Amino acid sequence: MAEGLYPPSGVKTFSELSLAQAAALGLLHGPAELLPVSSSAHVTLVPWLLGWRYAELDGELRKAFEVALHAGTAAALLIGLRTEVAEAARGFDSRRAMMVALSFLPPAVVGYRLERPIERRLGTPGTIAAGLAAGSLVMAWADRAPQERRREEAGAVDALWLGGAQACALVPGVSRNGATLAAARRRRFGRADANVLSRHVALPIIVGATALKGSRLARRGLPPRTSRAFAAGAGCAFASTLASTWLIRQVERNRSLAPYAAYRLALAALVVWRLRQNQQS
Repeated sequence: MAEGLYPPSGVKTFSELSLAQAAALGLLHGPAELLPVSSSAHVTLVPWLLGWRYAELDGELRKAFEVALHAGTAAALLIGLRTEVAEAARGFDSRRAMMVALSFLPPAVVGYRLERPIERRLGTPGTIAAGLAAGSLVMAWADRAPQERRREEAGAVDALWLGGAQACALVPGVSRNGATLAAARRRRFGRADANVLSRHVALPIIVGATALKGSRLARRGLPPRTSRAFAAGAGCAFASTLASTWLIRQVERNRSLAPYAAYRLALAALVVWRLRQNQQS
């Protein structure tokens, strides 16, 4: 393990995170990833709101643990959506290749150049609350667009919109699912078609980013005494994602994005209230 990658003695480590908390975060990650509510926001805010030690851990440790959560979620998505993935692979043609490439380019470029500054400056509870609130307003606004188009009509401009949405979702609290749904709805795709487009452009990003970050983690090794917490989190993320794939069908039933926008605003308001309480104490 390279020196300096993880905190020295005396800094809080995963030996101070109970297996129950690691498992709870894994269970939370699955449904939060499948719904337009931001899994990254929930993994950060829930421990902070509950006063868990996870919120006090070194940033590199939390980031490594979140890679494990995403690995479990990505594996479950590939299994749970295997029929859809197989159908997409069989029908993969030049148009779909263009869609994937153009939707992949903006988040890849922005992530490569700005991922670390974004994580350092925009990963606090206050900035995450701002991302939740901003994303909810955009979702509610975009969902007012007419449902005029089907996913088969998607073209290059639509792919760039979806890619731009994924780039915006690098900001904690925005939500990749929420941003791409908003972009597709604003482009007048029906709600069910918007969900399919959102998944088709997001899945390569989720799998690719997880593979890249996982390879980095593998090269530098796991932090000391973390294997059980990592295994519990990844395993529970896998199980909760696989068990929650039915949520996709619920969201696709021509349902408004308004309830999710309202939930996000309520969570953001709770964070702001807690921050004010902390300032007064």
